[in-house]
Amino acid sequence: MLNYFLSMLMLVFAIASIIAGIFTAYFGSGKSRAVGAVLIIIGLIVGVLFLWFAGILGFMGTAPLSFSGYVVNGIVAVVGAVIGALIALGIFLLAIMKA
Repeated sequence: MLNYFLSMLMLVFAIASIIAGIFTAYFGSGKSRAVGAVLIIIGLIVGVLFLWFAGILGFMGTAPLSFSGYVVNGIVAVVGAVIGALIALGIFLLAIMKA
């Protein structure tokens, strides 16, 4: 259970940090661009750690944690939750528009 939590936490944090860093560096000015660069670097470091723990970067040696069996299940669970939420939202909007 903890491996599901940690693997999805690291994956989503890395992606969100990189995206936020790109937007901050592109649209910001002065110190904001520096903050954006730091966010990108932090996101890349966490992303590399995630890939190492997932067993994709085997050349870095043995990882202290192993997410190898949990990553696919976690991503499938997140995708299923998002699809379920979108279906519920669609039904809600359809019901509101017809009323």
